[in-house]
This record gives sequence, structure tokens and C-alpha cells, in this order.
Amino acid sequence: MSRAYREAGVDIDAGEEVVSRITRHVRSTFRPGVIGDIGGFGGMFAVPNGYSEPVLVSGTDGVGTKLLLAQALGRHDTIGIDLVAMCVNDVVVCGAEPLFFLDYFATGRLEPAVAEAVVAGIAAGCRQAGCALIGGETAEMPGMYAPGHYDLAGFCVGVVERARMVDGARVEAGDKLIGLASSGPHSNGYSLIRKLVEGLDPALDPGGLGAPLGDVLLAPTRIYVRELLALRDRVDLRGAVHITGGGFLDNIPRMLPPGLGAAVRRDSWPVPPIFELLCERGGLSEEDQFRTFNNGIGMVLLVPPGDAEALIGPGAWCIGEVVADPEGRVVLV
Repeated sequence: MSRAYREAGVDIDAGEEVVSRITRHVRSTFRPGVIGDIGGFGGMFAVPNGYSEPVLVSGTDGVGTKLLLAQALGRHDTIGIDLVAMCVNDVVVCGAEPLFFLDYFATGRLEPAVAEAVVAGIAAGCRQAGCALIGGETAEMPGMYAPGHYDLAGFCVGVVERARMVDGARVEAGDKLIGLASSGPHSNGYSLIRKLVEGLDPALDPGGLGAPLGDVLLAPTRIYVRELLALRDRVDLRGAVHITGGGFLDNIPRMLPPGLGAAVRRDSWPVPPIFELLCERGGLSEEDQFRTFNNGIGMVLLVPPGDAEALIGPGAWCIGEVVADPEGRVVLV
């Protein structure tokens, strides 16, 4: 390789080693529709047969400062699941089946073992979501990132029959809100979380969590794809909301037609201990809590009253209902 380029901080040989390491992980995600193999200039995927009017749905996201926690603890094997989850969960709430995924990994100095662990996590997330990892970019940019740091971005494309799109247009007053359990804070609020847990030993349980703090905070974001696609065939799914940044107060209104709001019963599901710990340490107001965190609900489904009972069970609760409100607010009751 170019000696001058290496002296400038870019190791092409390390990049080639990463490709060699990740090939088996990438191929483990392939599904019907993938065209070609790893190493091309563009990832290719054939739109599945059986659609009369297919609509492509795309999503992109990152992991935010949860990355800093993973890097500080030297645990890189699950953060890729978070990356996939943040993208595919946004796509599936539109009723779309995720088809393929692309990733972007950027660092100051490429460490092949770390890059492999991250991509292995991305591949695991893709397998959970049933989508293929068909392309990506590994960028080594000396001087751009501090030693040991990297950044991630993900991109997903899915497909849905136009007539089966889930866009909230049919939501009406009286529809029920069904909350699906989260696996923890998911990948939101970590700039605040890291501040609130400063000084706590991540290897210990600070009390009541049932696991070391680091394990609880690095639990990967739950992927709801297979569950939502199955529910779409069982009930009249009028809307679905991925609870991310902005929490309940900013996300639920995105799926409500004009003139409608939502009433959320704050005591209708068990809030995991990690959120109680964070709120106690930060002295957070209720608005801060519900606008920053998912509080144990990572996905909200909007269904007519007649379908609600069939969805309630372990990890799924009726947490409120749609109400008439000209300002489109979410209120806690």
C-alpha cells in the first residue's frame, strides 16, 4: 500500500482486513432478492413479486451518544443491533417490510476487531428484522475522531402495498393505544443518561435493577418488525408509533389526524426500574421523563376498540385512547 497514506494515518490494509472479517456476517443476512455479493460499488436488490402497487419506504438513523457508553466499556457487539433497530422500527410503522440495509462506520484509526464486532451486531439486527445487509462504507479519517471512537449511521429500505400503508389517516376518536414493552432506554436520551449515571460503577447494580448498570444501559433496542407485520394481518392496525427522541409527547401526535389528541394513562404499565433510577437521580419533571424516555414502551399501536383486547397480554398493555383535541396534544391522566 501507499507508505505516504499510511504515515498520514490511513491503513488500506486494515480496511481490507475488515472486509475479510465481515464477509461471513454480511452473507448471513442475505435473503431472496439480493443480487450480487459483497464488494460491489452498489448494493442491488430486486423488488419482490406479488405487489400490484409497491411503495418503497426508506429510513435512516444513528445510535447517538449511546456509542460513547459502548466505547467507554469496550463492548461493541450489540451497538449494531441498535443501529438496525432505529431504522427498521421507523420503516415498519408505515406497514412496510424492511428489505435491505446499508451501514456507515467512521473512525479515526481503524481497528479490524472492533469493526468486525460492530458489523456482526448489525448483521444480527438484520437477521432479526429479516432484511439483507447489502452494502456499507468503512471510513478511516485520522484527526476526525478521538482515539478509540467511531460513529455509525444506518439506512433501510422497505416495501408495502399502497393499499396497506399504515399512515394514521383512519385513526379516530375512541381508538385504543396499545403499548409494547421496550428493552430499556433503547437508543434515546443517552446524553442525559450518561450525565445522570456519572460516578456509578457500570459493573454493579446500584439497587433494584436486577443486573449491572452497564448491562441494562447497553441492552440493544428491541426490533418490532416481525411482530408488527404479523399483527397487521390480524387486526385493523390504523397507526403505529416508534417511541424515540421526543418520547410520548412528540411522537404520538405524528400519527394522529388533525383535531385528534391522545390520553395516556401513566399507571397502566409497569415502568422498569432503570427509568425510576434516572428520574430520581436527575429530579426530572414528568414532562422531562415522558419527552425524553420511552419509560418502558417502545412502540404504540392505534387500533379500534374491538381489536384492543386481542393484543393485550405479556408485554402489551392498553395505555390510553385517542380523544378529540383541536391542538393535537398528548395528555397524561
